[in-house]
Amino acid sequence: MTDREAKFEAMLQAIQQEYHTTLEKMEKLKAEDKTKTATYRQLLGDKLMLQNILTRYKTYGLLDEKGERR
Repeated sequence: MTDREAKFEAMLQAIQQEYHTTLEKMEKLKAEDKTKTATYRQLLGDKLMLQNILTRYKTYGLLDEKGERR
């Protein structure tokens, strides 16, 4: 694996981790009935942005439909 490929892999891993962390925070706020807070809405925006990046990885064949690396 080249240095460039390693950097792409590190980026993918960081995005996946941030996406899952964001989902966990949203679930916690949802359980506390705080879905109308600024924090929840910011997390929703972050989730959509991260989801878009992961979708692009899938579009270019770098992830399969389950979000697994190819």
